[in-house]
Amino acid sequence: MRVAVIGAGIIGITTAWELAQDGHEVTVFERRGAAAEESSFANAGVVAPGYVTPWAAPGMPGKVFSHLLSRHAPVRLSLPLSGNELAWMWKWWRACKLETYLANRSRMQRLAFYSRARLHQLTADQELEYDRSPGYMVLLRAEQDAQLIEPGLQVLREAGVAFRQIGSDEARRIEPALNPDTALLGAIHLPDDEVANCRQFALLLKAEAQRLGVKFEFNTPLAHMDRAQPATFLIAGETTPRSFDAVVLCAGLASASLLRPLGIKIPMVAVYGYSVSAPIREPLNAPRSALMDERYKVAISRMGNRVRVAGSAEIGGAPDKKRAASLQTLYKVLQDWFPGAAHTSNPAAHVQEWKGARPMLADGPPILGASGLPGLWLNLGHGSSGWALSCGSARAVADLVAGKTPEIAMEGLDLSRLKASSV
Repeated sequence: MRVAVIGAGIIGITTAWELAQDGHEVTVFERRGAAAEESSFANAGVVAPGYVTPWAAPGMPGKVFSHLLSRHAPVRLSLPLSGNELAWMWKWWRACKLETYLANRSRMQRLAFYSRARLHQLTADQELEYDRSPGYMVLLRAEQDAQLIEPGLQVLREAGVAFRQIGSDEARRIEPALNPDTALLGAIHLPDDEVANCRQFALLLKAEAQRLGVKFEFNTPLAHMDRAQPATFLIAGETTPRSFDAVVLCAGLASASLLRPLGIKIPMVAVYGYSVSAPIREPLNAPRSALMDERYKVAISRMGNRVRVAGSAEIGGAPDKKRAASLQTLYKVLQDWFPGAAHTSNPAAHVQEWKGARPMLADGPPILGASGLPGLWLNLGHGSSGWALSCGSARAVADLVAGKTPEIAMEGLDLSRLKASSV
């Protein structure tokens, strides 16, 4: 079939690759001038399936609102919120019920473990070389942090995730550069998890997809899709429609606005995240792999010859307006744990400060598969877990487009979930 993929982030590129592997003639349309320029550009890079859980969880609303006045809050609201954002928060609050959370957590983790296996297979089969390091450690500053993380450990046990609760001495043996002057009660060590550079992987897989014949058209935003024939659409600035046998929508946050005129309402908003990337000053003072500061919900990752610090969840605001307090928290956590590890004294010369939109659905899992309209397929709404879920999502959607049964159960991962829950 002739298939169009809308979007060239990590979701669109993995989808295009899988479709081309199946023998389809694939063209990717991207509104930006290059691939992986938005959510895939500078994310934390952590691949930890056991930690892929819904934001909508019991007790989460209370935690969110308790953080709002904190100087280094992991969650922030930028007022005023739009009507769409307020409606999303209401649906998110409703999805925090225990029964809904447990079902959605199971769905996301099922997809995350499948996706990690697919990521490893693609990496090996295509001999892709990109910045990656094994192991993941969650740092606990004090007893309060250890108590708060206990429900999360039960989630890991139920998911069969390999982890160890370790003391501060062993944590420092695993990561020798941890600052001895910062209080450390202990850590959770997950040896099978990892950190990897999402954008590097996306660009490498894009090159492999091109070798299979995939065409990429950049600076080509969609202008119009027709409900009767969604696979025939108009590109902005063109007068002649492009016609395909099928189209897979992987446009991240833009997906909701593209689907709305077709009568498909997706409860999706931008939850912005921040990252700071800086070159390593002294390798012996830098992290070996990936860590998470549990108190501040900030990840510190080794990305080849750079350190990346990522965190914050900001609802509201604008993509081009960086909140100084969110960036200050990232610098603080880096200084707490790895002082002097990176060149951060001259941000204009050495440091990349980034803010990206996570396309988040109110209840958590992405939407994969048929749209209910002829020829239109969906692969969207991965939120903060796009990198961790990308390879599995792409393979599952490609199977569905081909009329095959995916290797993983798709219950609760398709559009019917939203209709059934009215979320």
